[in-house]
Amino acid sequence: MADVVLPSSIRSNLLSMQNTTRMLDETNLRLSTGLKVNSAIDSPTAFFTAQGLNNRASDLNNLLDSMGQGVQTLKAADEGIKSILSLVDTLKSTANQALETKLKPTTLTGNAGTTLATDGSDTLSSLNLTAGTKIVVTVGEATQTFTVGTPATGTTVTTVQDLIDAVNAESAASGEFENEGVAAAIVDGQLQLTAGSGHDIAIAGNDGGSPAATVSLSALTGTHLSANDGVNRDKFEKDYNDLRDQITQLAKDASYKGVNLLNGDDLSIFFNSEQTSKLDISGVTLTPDADLNIAAIGNEPGNHGFLNDTDIQAAIDSLNSATGVLRQQSSTFGANLGVVEIRQDFTKNLINTLETGASNLTVADSNEEGAKLLTLQTRQSLGTTALSLANQSEQSVLRLFG
Repeated sequence: MADVVLPSSIRSNLLSMQNTTRMLDETNLRLSTGLKVNSAIDSPTAFFTAQGLNNRASDLNNLLDSMGQGVQTLKAADEGIKSILSLVDTLKSTANQALETKLKPTTLTGNAGTTLATDGSDTLSSLNLTAGTKIVVTVGEATQTFTVGTPATGTTVTTVQDLIDAVNAESAASGEFENEGVAAAIVDGQLQLTAGSGHDIAIAGNDGGSPAATVSLSALTGTHLSANDGVNRDKFEKDYNDLRDQITQLAKDASYKGVNLLNGDDLSIFFNSEQTSKLDISGVTLTPDADLNIAAIGNEPGNHGFLNDTDIQAAIDSLNSATGVLRQQSSTFGANLGVVEIRQDFTKNLINTLETGASNLTVADSNEEGAKLLTLQTRQSLGTTALSLANQSEQSVLRLFG
């Protein structure tokens, strides 16, 4: 079958209408997608350049998330430091209260019916204490036992003066009453025990058997067997150590997503996808046993850290040093946080620049495309009219056969 031959006028109009339809489709696509470059076919250079810019912007967006997590880690550490500073201030308050609480010695003075010799020459046997009798002296939680017997060596005592000398010896270095400030003497004919630490004093006797039977000390001390009229600082020592333990616990809890800058962990925050630009943040160990260097206070028999004012002042000085360490570290973390936030702002602006550049290459101007659409629609209508006119010229030939 032979091809249909179209007159030149009709073919010209038909080609023009086909071209107009193609341009209409293209304009409609740009308006619907908002892009003038939808694929590499439209403009290879613009398409791939814009794709590269958008890919880099996407990579930077992912880094922004990582930076944000780094900021939160630094903020967690900063909050931890603030809380530790508060605890250190409370420790200072506790130490100052201990310093302001003056020790009052505990004094136990016997009230025996007999008057003891001033030189302590009375034998213990003359005071109804036979050989083997145990005289137990307790100061606070420290206890020492003295045995009645001969000869007088160490904790074996024969006379009242032997007992006095043995008790005083235990207050020396390495003695059972070391740091308790215990002193024994005869005052106004009565045995007197004094504890400078302010801890309670008690004295008792037993026969040394198993079980031990109580032995009366009435001829030695009368009915006065204990005293608790002193003032000590034990409570402040315990409170101080409890607060110190809280610092350790708080430092270990100041973590974010498993990273704890206050417990020795390090943190690296990257600023580009190649990981060639970064900030390394070194962690610290802000615990009393490490960087803060806050020693525990002795709170055991014979080892009470708040007995001497000079020891309390030394503790306060160590707390002042710890405060300096905390403030310095807070400043360091603050500077690191400032760097990260500056890089965050820079990255956000750079992302905006990249996306704007990509848009300039690919985004369609809706006003321009809208005007094109109206123009093409008008052209399409005119083309239809022109095609109709061309057909009329062909139809006039039919009238010759009418």
